[in-house]
Amino acid sequence: MADKDSFSFEIKTSVGEISKSFKGWSKELNLVSWNGRKAKYDIREWSPEHEKLGKGVTLSEEELRTLGKLIDQEIKRLDRGVSDAVDYDEL
Repeated sequence: MADKDSFSFEIKTSVGEISKSFKGWSKELNLVSWNGRKAKYDIREWSPEHEKLGKGVTLSEEELRTLGKLIDQEIKRLDRGVSDAVDYDEL
């Protein structure tokens, strides 16, 4: 029986760094293959040499595209100066 805590990963493409903490960890968007599977988009924090990783979220291409649209929509709302709850159907 395989160790349930054992896994492998390979960063296929580093899309970009979102932010960096004062401890040197960076929040990144990458294309990652987990346990030899097809690579998916991944947002999480990584230690400086990518030897340790934090909890994150993994997205298919379709989910990434949907997230992109939601982010664009939210940025438009923020650019209008709206900072509290909003009915998105009004956009």
